[in-house]
Amino acid sequence: MAMESFPPLMFAGLILVLLIGFPVAFSLAALGLACGFFAVSQGWFPPEFMSALPQNVFGILSNDLLLAIPFFTLMGALLEKCGLAEDMLDAMGQLFGPVRGGLGYSVIIVGFILGAITGTVAGQVIAMAMISLPVMMRYGYNMRYATGVLAASGTITQLVPPSLVLVVLADQLGRPVGDMYKGAWGPAILQVLIFALYTFLLSRIKPDHVPGVPKEARTLQGWALWRKCLRGIIPSAVLIFAVLGSMGGLPGINTAICTPTEAGAMGAVGAFILAAMHRRLNWPLVKEAMIGTMRITAMVVFILIGSRTFSLVFQGVEGGHWIENLLSDLPGGQIGFLIAVNLFIFFLAFFLDFFEIAFIILPLLAPVAEKMGIDLVWFGVMLCVNMQTSFMHPPFGFALFYLRGISDTLFKNGALPRKVLSKDIYLGSIPWVVMQLVLVAIVIFFPQTVTAFLDKEKAVDLNQASELLQQMGGQDKPAEDLSADDASKLFAPEVPASEASAPADDGDAVRRALEEAARK
Repeated sequence: MAMESFPPLMFAGLILVLLIGFPVAFSLAALGLACGFFAVSQGWFPPEFMSALPQNVFGILSNDLLLAIPFFTLMGALLEKCGLAEDMLDAMGQLFGPVRGGLGYSVIIVGFILGAITGTVAGQVIAMAMISLPVMMRYGYNMRYATGVLAASGTITQLVPPSLVLVVLADQLGRPVGDMYKGAWGPAILQVLIFALYTFLLSRIKPDHVPGVPKEARTLQGWALWRKCLRGIIPSAVLIFAVLGSMGGLPGINTAICTPTEAGAMGAVGAFILAAMHRRLNWPLVKEAMIGTMRITAMVVFILIGSRTFSLVFQGVEGGHWIENLLSDLPGGQIGFLIAVNLFIFFLAFFLDFFEIAFIILPLLAPVAEKMGIDLVWFGVMLCVNMQTSFMHPPFGFALFYLRGISDTLFKNGALPRKVLSKDIYLGSIPWVVMQLVLVAIVIFFPQTVTAFLDKEKAVDLNQASELLQQMGGQDKPAEDLSADDASKLFAPEVPASEASAPADDGDAVRRALEEAARK
């Protein structure tokens, strides 16, 4: 067998291993080791090549950025159990209740706010369903709309900073977490608007599907209602600003005073404070949150080790060149590449969790995207939007499983007047999946939805730089005599980072030439 034909076989083996249902971390590591020993036996690389594996594994464990994962996970686990969701849903439901589709609007808005402070789909879907599903059924909401909006609003948490998905994507793409957070704000807000627009149109086309709440059911009015709303929103907004603002993850903030790990630790402390404010802070809550954090963190580490084992061998047999040649020759250039990648991720998400996709598939795609001149922050946010659908795919979407489980529990407890059928959950999710795919298309064809929120970079005017260097060479003008005005001529007005990437490389060469001239 020739080495050139082995990467496709490894990739096919990867897909097969992912579909058999055995824990991905261990099956992936076993596949990588088996392929590595086979490659050594064929003489494609020496046995010493595999000795780099332990160093790679220790490199994973020494990555400071990944320490942000347990902190953000602990923050979300505490907040989802401290009563914040219940208070906000109750207040928002009464605030928007008189409007057609008001309960839908409240679920969407609360889902967005909770997504910015919890970051866990399971807890968010379960908490919102426990509060809102009985109320929606009581007042005659269409079952498929109710289940769809609850599941979709829970998945918003994957896109809204400080999402764990964005932390992982930033690590795999080698980009600052703050930039990933800034880039995600545009699509996150746009998704909320798309969901709200769908609810508004449904309230006009089929008003009986999303009726308003009767006046007698609204127990709070005036300042008492607004006070309850603000009691949930203001502390949440302060926590969001403190965590994201400190690490430069909010639009307009260009300076980071904390690393993502430090910001995550601050968020965890803030979660303890919010839980204490809601008088829910106790040892059972803390213990449950810590156990959940431990499980997620261990899962991430083992998936990382398995994916690194596979990637090392795959790169050793020149699998990266095979992927690059395969994807670079697609028709349509960048757009063709992006459409093909998103279709691949969409169908892969039927079977895989977002962690598995990020750690296994993304390292194979990122080098190709970078060589094609694609902004990796835009690329990462786009994939994050796509990977949201992994929680909504019928029949394997985890959000649908969570909704199925909690609806059965509510029916058995007598909170629901009738049982929620599986077909209502699955068919109800389809319009929301379509809306998520529409957002993917918008991000592909309108990169400004991501790049508009990123910091601007200075681009070098090459013509002025060339003229300045010629003047220095012709007049023997020492570089140390270069005035501030002359130096400022090297830089043009600010332009978006995605447009300035190529000139910035040449600008580095010019600056190095100036420094060398100064030393002479």
